[in-house]
Amino acid sequence: MYQMNFYRHKKEWKVALFLMAIAIGIFSLTHTNQLVEKMKVEEHKRMEVWAEATSYLASEDVPQGINFYLNVISKNTTIPVILTDGNDRIIGSSNLGNDKKVTKAYEEKRLQKMKKGTPPIEVNFLGGKNFIYYEDSTILKQLAIYPYIQLGIISIFILIAYFAFSSSRKAEQNQVWVGMSKETAHQLGTPISSLMAWLEIIEPSEQNTSYIAEMQKDVHRLQMIAERFSKIGSIPELPVSNLGYILENAVEYMKVRVSKNIEFITLFKTDQEVIIPLNKSLFSWVIENLIRNAVDAMDGKGIISLTLIDNEKEIFIEISDTGKGISKTKQKVIFNPGYTSKERGWGLGLSLSRRIIENYHKGKIFVQSSEPNQGTTFKIVLPK
Repeated sequence: MYQMNFYRHKKEWKVALFLMAIAIGIFSLTHTNQLVEKMKVEEHKRMEVWAEATSYLASEDVPQGINFYLNVISKNTTIPVILTDGNDRIIGSSNLGNDKKVTKAYEEKRLQKMKKGTPPIEVNFLGGKNFIYYEDSTILKQLAIYPYIQLGIISIFILIAYFAFSSSRKAEQNQVWVGMSKETAHQLGTPISSLMAWLEIIEPSEQNTSYIAEMQKDVHRLQMIAERFSKIGSIPELPVSNLGYILENAVEYMKVRVSKNIEFITLFKTDQEVIIPLNKSLFSWVIENLIRNAVDAMDGKGIISLTLIDNEKEIFIEISDTGKGISKTKQKVIFNPGYTSKERGWGLGLSLSRRIIENYHKGKIFVQSSEPNQGTTFKIVLPK
């Protein structure tokens, strides 16, 4: 019960995870940006002290505290700095990278980049006006992009958690459907065997011969249903089969089991041979289920048409009705297990149909088109 309630609130969990990621990202970005701004101020103060020390050391009257200023200058090992004269000629540079790779052209390029950033600090050096250009240290740059990296990691974690959650739910659903299918096949086995035994005991006569024949058909039908359920969850055999023949048989079977106000139109030649690997029992189940849904959508009155198109690489099967149609919002969920628009039903028909087509036959099944009160067309695509 807890797991069912957990899955029922799947959307709420998704939204909660998404909002959590946004909240963490916003907090991280805000906090890190505040630290970056504080560090920028501190670096600017350090550069002002460094500029003052440089200017003071260049003066003629060097105080006894020269060691302090030399220490200030030597401690700057992280902030890239370029010293120029009043005509923008480079006098010196520091912390631009590997000293062996720092050329005059490279210094000029870095100078132009620094001019677009932080305003320079003016100093008096050797009796002239000079400028100190600088930019953020490597550590500060790394710190600035850190929250984006963190946000990316959080996003990846959320995605992994989401896909793990979805995969776990799908795997659990598959186990439920497989278990229920096999249990259904097992439960049908006993009454089917009993019916077969009673049919052998009943003596045929002129009055009951036709009845016995119909009962035998129904027993055979029950055997086929049990066989279909038993194959859910296992890899079925796909012998080479004539698709046209299977479609025709499915239509003939359904004709006598639906309202006489339902007209069937087969838009393909009944003798058309389309030979592909196919499990006759399971595929017939899909066609019958789609026809049954079409009958329900038309309230027992309308037209059902089937089209078979044989292309070079693929085969297309279209089943259309003139029913009430399916809204666009519901077209995305009708194949989900448990979804049904009927008052009675488990909502497994279309879910099992998709499993049979996509998992077992490596094809596709989807709603090709649907209009309110005009009808719906389901399309099946099978590889040859």
